[in-house]
Amino acid sequence: MLNILNRTFELSGNLLMQSRVILAFLTLAIALPIAADGQETATVDAAPRFSLPETDKGLAGAGPLRRYDWFQNVWQKRREAFAANAQSKQGHVVFLGDSITQGWRDDFRGDFKSIDPANRGISGDTTRGMLLRLDEDVIGLDPAAVVILAGTNDLEEGAEPETIAGNMQLIVDALRAHDSKMPIILCNVFPSHESKKRPADKIKRLNQLYAELAKQTTNVIVLDTWTLFADDQGNAKKEEFPDLLHPNAKGYAKWEAALRPVLATLSLLDTEQDDFVVEEGFESLFNGHDLTGWGFRRTTDAMRRSRDRWQSRDPNAPAWPIVESDVAFEGKSKTPEGRYVAIHDRLVVTTPPEGRKIQQLWTTREFPDDFELRLEFRATPNADSGVFVRAPQLQCRDYVLAGPYKDLKHYKPQQWNTLVVAVRDGVAHCTCNGEVIEDAMKVPETGPIGLEGDRGQVEYRRIRIKTQP
Repeated sequence: MLNILNRTFELSGNLLMQSRVILAFLTLAIALPIAADGQETATVDAAPRFSLPETDKGLAGAGPLRRYDWFQNVWQKRREAFAANAQSKQGHVVFLGDSITQGWRDDFRGDFKSIDPANRGISGDTTRGMLLRLDEDVIGLDPAAVVILAGTNDLEEGAEPETIAGNMQLIVDALRAHDSKMPIILCNVFPSHESKKRPADKIKRLNQLYAELAKQTTNVIVLDTWTLFADDQGNAKKEEFPDLLHPNAKGYAKWEAALRPVLATLSLLDTEQDDFVVEEGFESLFNGHDLTGWGFRRTTDAMRRSRDRWQSRDPNAPAWPIVESDVAFEGKSKTPEGRYVAIHDRLVVTTPPEGRKIQQLWTTREFPDDFELRLEFRATPNADSGVFVRAPQLQCRDYVLAGPYKDLKHYKPQQWNTLVVAVRDGVAHCTCNGEVIEDAMKVPETGPIGLEGDRGQVEYRRIRIKTQP
């Protein structure tokens, strides 16, 4: 380099030109590393920060890690974008997934304006890829909660459900090691089709394994987004998944509606105070703040016998706890195990970690007179609950999926619905959004009002009664 510089000086007597040449050569000299023997060496470009490892050696997890050219390009660009907005997404809700999550766009089509979530979906990614990038893309944001939809691409690559579930366990373990109290919403893998190398039986098996994972891990909430979308054969529907893999606008709207009740229970949405005013002549049975006026009642002998018969026929029957004596929850915001919670003017029957769990919460009062009971409820997909009218149970569920009133015209899935129960002379007349669901349900002469928890999450609000002696 010095020889070149001397020769340049010989050819130029202009001082300004010589100064410019010196500056240029100094810049070049800084850029070129010098070998130990003083000879200049060529610069070798380092691998991009977010490039995929060339081999699987030493990587956590198991199963496929895609390295197609198109995928490496998407992976690189998406992760560069993640790094660029990481600071602005600190402490937000993070969505981790593949093309289905990425397809919701980084603004989530405006569906979650109040929480401004971080989209960490990469088209084509597998659970092993998500595990590989978990620290920087997700944990580094210190999320308020994490929503996960993952596993469908693993199936296309030939991975078995057990391998995929093993990767998901590692992902969940890493998230809980970062913050053991951070909620994790684990969505069931959406249905697809055999033609997409994603057969229904494999997806169902994977979702079963995800449910087993949740049973063993605290703060993991499984959301039934498989039943929400599957047809009678367990496949995706063309009207919601035109290519039998990716949802359209209608599909995304249903996913958003399914997530909203759970996010609300986590105090991430719908935190404003309810301004509802109880009608004249009615009294509120729930104050919106705690469980005053509610409690557990001793499990009756008849219910104990029903429990024994049920569990003897089905060893996998839902857990059905026994209550030995009455207990009231005056001033308490939740029951001891957290199944029933008072939050933001709603009485929530939370999703049980067991998947299903039979339990009842009752008013501490009984109602011997004729009455009209009014309330509103909102259920996650395929959720199962019930309203006890003195003793008999009126099924209160996600009716479209869980029944028994699947043909209702005015029921609004994953939105608030109005239930009215009018009891006259020992007979209850029941409507949902004005449609009759039970015309003459016989009830005892007296008894309390109760709420049951079985499967999924159901919320109740504006619970009030008008007695008529």
